[in-house]
Amino acid sequence: MRKRIVILGSTGSIGVQTLDVIRAFRDEFEVVGLTAGRNVKLLAEQVHEFQPRYFDSLGHGESTMSSASRSEAINLVRRDDVDFVMHAMTGTAGLPLAEAALRSGKTVGLANKESIVMAGPLLNRVAADAGGCIVPVDSEPSAIWQCLMGEVAKPSKYYLTASGGAFRDREWSTLSNVTPDDAMHHPNWNMGPKITVDCATMMNKAFEVLETSTLFEVEISEVEVLLHRESVVHAMVRFSDGAVKAQMGNPDMRQPIMFALFHPERRVLDSSRELDPLRLGNLTFAKLEPGRYPCFDLAIHYAQAGGTYPAALAGSDDAAVQLFLNGDVGFTDMLTLIERVLAKHSPHRDLSVNAAIEAANWAARETMALSNI
Repeated sequence: MRKRIVILGSTGSIGVQTLDVIRAFRDEFEVVGLTAGRNVKLLAEQVHEFQPRYFDSLGHGESTMSSASRSEAINLVRRDDVDFVMHAMTGTAGLPLAEAALRSGKTVGLANKESIVMAGPLLNRVAADAGGCIVPVDSEPSAIWQCLMGEVAKPSKYYLTASGGAFRDREWSTLSNVTPDDAMHHPNWNMGPKITVDCATMMNKAFEVLETSTLFEVEISEVEVLLHRESVVHAMVRFSDGAVKAQMGNPDMRQPIMFALFHPERRVLDSSRELDPLRLGNLTFAKLEPGRYPCFDLAIHYAQAGGTYPAALAGSDDAAVQLFLNGDVGFTDMLTLIERVLAKHSPHRDLSVNAAIEAANWAARETMALSNI
């Protein structure tokens, strides 16, 4: 029986690569629904090729979507004829869709890390209660998941790797005049605008620390980030006996996408992209020094604060990145805006989806307002 799939964010980087995989294994998938942001032209091409029964342009290039679009997307992920939801949207608007899919007992391939950042423990509880399942699609949490396969013992340390982003050879103090085009030149990965900017600030890596902490139920202090320029080792775990287990692969998001779609099987999509150990050369690792990436330090601080602080962090970052991409603020201004907004936040300790959404939306509005002062 073919796996019946919905892709949220089908015109973004993860959505497009998910369809690349499905195109190669057409007999094993049925595309039931596609949703996209503002790229209506590409969505029309995808609809023509894959013939989904349901499709919509939700306008979620913005940090929020209309209530009507949200309702349509929620109804889509709840459908009985859907087995797997690839949640490839970016931004805070993805949380209600993740919650609805999990509450309906779906398997959710989660690339929308903001959902986990905003309300990860709540999503874990919803999945456990309703029989849903979260499978990570981010390369580093996916690598942790793969490292844990077959293990009974719990690791004593979790390592995520980071390339360092577009400005890894520059100090923060020199970045006030860099442009969005500069920030988009990631040294190793080909990703969408929002996540690429987050990689340049290392906000993305802080989100992955929180994602790893939530998905694998470990303390944030047990997750360490190592700078790894080659992006070959995606994550490692260390066990109490001293053994370290690593997951390696070329910087290609289709591998974690395929692992999520076919688990527990492994499939070959393009043998030319397989990692050849004889061609690796040297692999380097370095400690992430405090202060080197101030957005990362700020995010970890508020992630540990808990409550609705992480949701406010995600909402403020959403807005700040959009302001930067629009040319309305400078690169280093993003840190200043997020710092000021989070300092004003009055957190709720009883976390709910509504509380998380309200905190994120409040933070986005405050960020926009502060940018105009």
